[in-house]
Amino acid sequence: MFSVRNGWLFVEDVSIKELVESYGTPLYVTSRSTLERNIKAYKDAFKDAKLLYAVKANNNLSILRIISANGFGADVFSGGELYIALLADFPKEYILFNGNSKSDEEIRMGVRSGVAFSVDSIDELYTLSETAILEDSEVRIAFRVNPEIDAKTHPKIATALRTSKFGIPWEGIVDIYRTAYELPGVEPCGIHCHIGSQITDISPFVEALEKMFQIAKQVEEIGVELEFIDIGGGLGIDYEGKGAPTPAQLAEKLLPVFENGLSELKSDPELWLEPGRSIVGDTTVLLTKVNAVKKSYKNFVAVDAGFNLLLRPAMYNAYHRIAVANKMDREGEEVYTIVGPICESGDILGEDRKLPKVEKGDIIAIFDAGAYGFAMSSQYNGRTRCAEVLVEGSHHYLTREAESYGDLIVKQRIPEHLL
Repeated sequence: MFSVRNGWLFVEDVSIKELVESYGTPLYVTSRSTLERNIKAYKDAFKDAKLLYAVKANNNLSILRIISANGFGADVFSGGELYIALLADFPKEYILFNGNSKSDEEIRMGVRSGVAFSVDSIDELYTLSETAILEDSEVRIAFRVNPEIDAKTHPKIATALRTSKFGIPWEGIVDIYRTAYELPGVEPCGIHCHIGSQITDISPFVEALEKMFQIAKQVEEIGVELEFIDIGGGLGIDYEGKGAPTPAQLAEKLLPVFENGLSELKSDPELWLEPGRSIVGDTTVLLTKVNAVKKSYKNFVAVDAGFNLLLRPAMYNAYHRIAVANKMDREGEEVYTIVGPICESGDILGEDRKLPKVEKGDIIAIFDAGAYGFAMSSQYNGRTRCAEVLVEGSHHYLTREAESYGDLIVKQRIPEHLL
């Protein structure tokens, strides 16, 4: 939880001043109590469903261990995410290996790990069958269906449009289930879709679930017994103060549709969901120090974090709330544009924000940075990635060390003739 005391921003019972003095900037800081509040909201809303956390949103091991300890499964999108999810103790029977372009090595890793797969193409299906036979194994699979639904979100995070690279078009999905049902090494037992991210209208989820049940009835006629129907994730959070649906509101609309759909099926599948952003998004603040204030075409505030650490504003023109963490009790005086140190004109973290007078050395807080923040970071421009910290009440713990310059070249090798 975040609060203000004596003009300073606090994360739970720890001041930003103490955190910056202890770890420097830039710095990602996560509130455990906020994380656990979000986890509880989903568990209370979807008591009989299985929740699979979307590891892509934030893959910090400490955060993942808190989530897995609360009974979540995991949605993973790569061999690396699978590796991390297993380290974090997510139960393998509730890990779903998603992704539209899995390598042969990743497929082999998933088969050996005993996790379920969301299959995205006929090529992947055949590779999975061949691999399972070689490994003397049988793999539980679902197919990712593209239900062709416009989730009314940013085009770059809409994943169920007809033009999307994800999933198998719903018109042809029954034929591919029929093929899988006859293949050795694979057991079709689920159906999966994902319609997008940062969705603040519940109706597309309802539409997707209704379409999934239409497909499920056809799949059952082949002989497939469904163990789960996975509706994916994508519930948005309130970045801009305009409001966003809660897990309880999502459940209120989805669960009656699910119960009605079950009444028309022969099998008794579980409902699976894959929350990510709505679990971790508002748990975390990015702290960044002001290096310079420059009056130019605009009042530019140059800070030590850029899109190397928080890509969303540059990539999606995304909005994050911004404050001066050491002047929280002061009114806004001037309009500033907050920019990073990256050699790109698009390195803008927040444009035209009314803030108290900003000075060199001030600490800027960028809120709601827990999802797709550090997870999308890079070392562009030779910028090292920052530390991450977990706050629990009055205690704080380093959960990821800041990189050093040596980390920029640790995997590089120079051929002998260049030495």
